[in-house]
Amino acid sequence: MQQQQGEFQQAFRGTFSGVLRWEQLDALWARLRADAHGWYLYAIGEPPPADTVEEPVLVRFIEEIDALLRREHQEDYCGIVYVDDPQSPTLVKIFDPNNLGVSCGYSDNPPLPGWILSRLPPSDLQAPMPQPGNRRRWWQRMFAS
Repeated sequence: MQQQQGEFQQAFRGTFSGVLRWEQLDALWARLRADAHGWYLYAIGEPPPADTVEEPVLVRFIEEIDALLRREHQEDYCGIVYVDDPQSPTLVKIFDPNNLGVSCGYSDNPPLPGWILSRLPPSDLQAPMPQPGNRRRWWQRMFAS
């Protein structure tokens, strides 16, 4: 498990491409839907998931996060989603439109995204503050039976 956590940390700190246009985000979602097995969904501030999600959960998450981003990031560009490899993604960082801080640029301590989709089991990224109540409820609703 320690090795997997190290792999996740290394991947998380790796090189990412920004999804700048909404059309690029649509293409990313299509790639994820086409290969919807083996993904971990992680909301920063919640405990890291131990298991991957089933395809219907991933598809629902994509639909809901897409609606949230388009509703709350009212720009003609996306720019708040980052992917390790746009053609063959294995790690996607999604920044919360209501808690952006400085999501671009470089620093030794970059801001954390709101949500992560990963092929590797995530390790706890230790959010500096808990998620706002509305985001927690939104996330928990994703997994309600």
